[in-house]
Amino acid sequence: MTTTKQRDQAIDVRGLTKSYKTLRVLRGVDFSVARGSIFALLGSNGAGKTTVVKILSTLLKADAGTAEVNGLDVVTRAAEVRESISLTGQFAAVDEILTGRENLVLIARLRHLKDPGTIADDLLGRFSLTGAATRKVSEYSGGMRRRLDIAMSLIGNPPLIFLDEPTTGLDPQGRIEVWQAVKELAGQGTTVLLTTQHLDEAEHLADRIAILHQGRIIVNGTLTELKRLLPPATVEYVEKQPTLEDVFLTLVGDDGEHPAATPSPAPTSEDPR
Repeated sequence: MTTTKQRDQAIDVRGLTKSYKTLRVLRGVDFSVARGSIFALLGSNGAGKTTVVKILSTLLKADAGTAEVNGLDVVTRAAEVRESISLTGQFAAVDEILTGRENLVLIARLRHLKDPGTIADDLLGRFSLTGAATRKVSEYSGGMRRRLDIAMSLIGNPPLIFLDEPTTGLDPQGRIEVWQAVKELAGQGTTVLLTTQHLDEAEHLADRIAILHQGRIIVNGTLTELKRLLPPATVEYVEKQPTLEDVFLTLVGDDGEHPAATPSPAPTSEDPR
């Protein structure tokens, strides 16, 4: 019997284990993800994050344990699970020969959707790519490619999207662009599970954070709950200095238009005396 709590979960994982010969990658993983939330699976390289995503997306079978995605068992109802999710890997899977719009139209046609042109145009607007719609993807920046990749993943309106290391290899501006896109996804009701090894990324994006270490979830909670695990901070007067992110965004801006950059006055040969 399915409970109300279970219906509110987009993902429910219990006792997941996986080994590759003698290497135990997952050693009993348990967590759940609420619908419409951003859940970050945080861990270093080799912690098992990608293995979890592969199991949940039916690309890999666990040795033991259970996993449900959108209320569907990933083993017995794998085909239905695949229809209800989208997976974006660590590197953008886009066709660089085609334009951004052509990439989106292609995927919409492969999914046998009506009016692929309208679908493509809507997603280009949603991810701020309309101005680059007719440019070949080979001319896109890393952040633009990643946003296009995520947009392609949303064709068909899947209720759940997996983002495996979504900002791998991106520069600071590209990371910020992807972060904004992910926040917009959740704001429109899409459930997002992202894996990352970047602490600031999990802190910036996630409603809940689970730390995966040596194949186990060692802590799972909101950022506030995780901070409570440490001793209370002592209060001291410290002059507030701008962070590097403050400096970067002030100089570059969210759209890269240099809002605060003021040109220096041109040198003059006149003697002020």
